Amino acid sequence: MIRLATVSPCYNEEEVLRHSVERLSVLFNRMIAEGLISGDSMMVFVNDGSRDHTWDIIRELHRENHFVRGINLSRNTGHQNAIFAGMMTARSWADAVITLDADLQDDIECIPQMVRHLEAGNDIVYGVKVSRQADPPLKRMSAQMFYKLQSALGVESIYNHADFRLMSRRALDMLATYHESNLYLRGLIPQIGLPSATVDDVISERYAGKSKYTLRKMLSLALNGITSFSVKPLYLIFNIGVLFLFIAFCIGLYVTWALVTGAAVQGWASLMLSIWLVGGFVLISMGITGTYIGKIYTEVKQRPLYHIQEILGQQDT
Repeated sequence: MIRLATVSPCYNEEEVLRHSVERLSVLFNRMIAEGLISGDSMMVFVNDGSRDHTWDIIRELHRENHFVRGINLSRNTGHQNAIFAGMMTARSWADAVITLDADLQDDIECIPQMVRHLEAGNDIVYGVKVSRQADPPLKRMSAQMFYKLQSALGVESIYNHADFRLMSRRALDMLATYHESNLYLRGLIPQIGLPSATVDDVISERYAGKSKYTLRKMLSLALNGITSFSVKPLYLIFNIGVLFLFIAFCIGLYVTWALVTGAAVQGWASLMLSIWLVGGFVLISMGITGTYIGKIYTEVKQRPLYHIQEILGQQDT
């Protein structure tokens, strides 16, 4: 039987943890009874620098529930780094790891299907969102736009997939060979190239609390994903620059014609419009180029992505 570990990053999740552990425990016991997973499977919660009582609750749950293990990071490192810390730690504990958010908005009834896909020879199983009615309209619309933009810019990813996925130990070992500071797991994992499958994921309402993934964080993740896996924005700048040169040439022809025919009209509107248009483009171009340079600066320093302060349950391995 497969020894399974679920990994859930936690940032200020005190309101949902007990409920989530209760639901996962019921699922684990059912899967054990069906012979899908072994009795020493586990659920791993990664405390990502929470400011509430999240870590205290994880400690209590670890004492009360033999499935529960905990990883306490020394500071808040961000959602992607917290997931990566949990996966890299749990890969020595289990045969396969499933990552999912602590609020369990993802459909945990997909987990048995994921395990069956693993048994069928797939090293990676992606949860693909087939319904997002539980998400706010703005989040739903922005997510759809982002996936389409990613595809247009040549970023290889799974459409409508977030971070609900299963990975075998072999896949995790391959992922560990990537040493990137700007983590974007949705784009990184498909590059591994091992056999994969998908399951349908229907998003549900949060049991309590609110999502910690604000619009600002979503936009930051989107920018990181695009700039980490595509250089098309740089080529876009070049193409727009060529277009501007063509427009300037056309304006030059018009000005020459106006001077020759005496049709030139004094004014400042067209001049000001041109200055603001070109100036705005130059500033945007500098910003895009600066983003890539900044990412290079971050990568070459090779600083650790996280520091683990404490691990609960490691002695049980």
